[in-house]
Amino acid sequence: ELVQDLYQKYRIDPASISYVEMHGTGTKLGDPIELDDLATVFKARTDQARYCAIGSVKSNIGHTLVAAGVASLHKVLLCLKHRTLVPSLNFHNPNEHFDFAHSPFYVTTQLSPWSSPAGTPRRAAVSSFGYSGTNAHLVIEEYPAPVARQRVAPAQAPNLFVLSARTPEQLIAYATRMQDWIASQA
Repeated sequence: ELVQDLYQKYRIDPASISYVEMHGTGTKLGDPIELDDLATVFKARTDQARYCAIGSVKSNIGHTLVAAGVASLHKVLLCLKHRTLVPSLNFHNPNEHFDFAHSPFYVTTQLSPWSSPAGTPRRAAVSSFGYSGTNAHLVIEEYPAPVARQRVAPAQAPNLFVLSARTPEQLIAYATRMQDWIASQA
């Protein structure tokens, strides 16, 4: 319900998520429960199969208990920064209790560029839940770098400024002086 509510409340299309950092700890039953829950929410919005990478930082650093969610968040932020998906270590065979072939997910097993359709920011989700009863799911979208603006020569660049005077005649005289000054600067 947590995951479903998040996507509905904030009108996020799960098909726009291209990576999920799982809580997964490599257990035979716990991991499939997490995967089934996420797959249910994702499949409600898209028929695409195997389009969304998944991984777990725990294969790299172990289970950090109360810092698991923060470690997962850091991994996702670093992946976004470097535009790269990193492999889940020690993954050899998919869990027999989850059907990866017909799910939105695949496990990242090698270092690979994290691409996104042109003009679309990369989006990831962090799924974290613990035996303490703390559950969290968040979506992270990369910050789009500002588009470099083409530099225009000052004489060609449009400028806006305000002119003010007490009378129409003074305004015309002031505008004429400004026009002359601008022309002398070119």
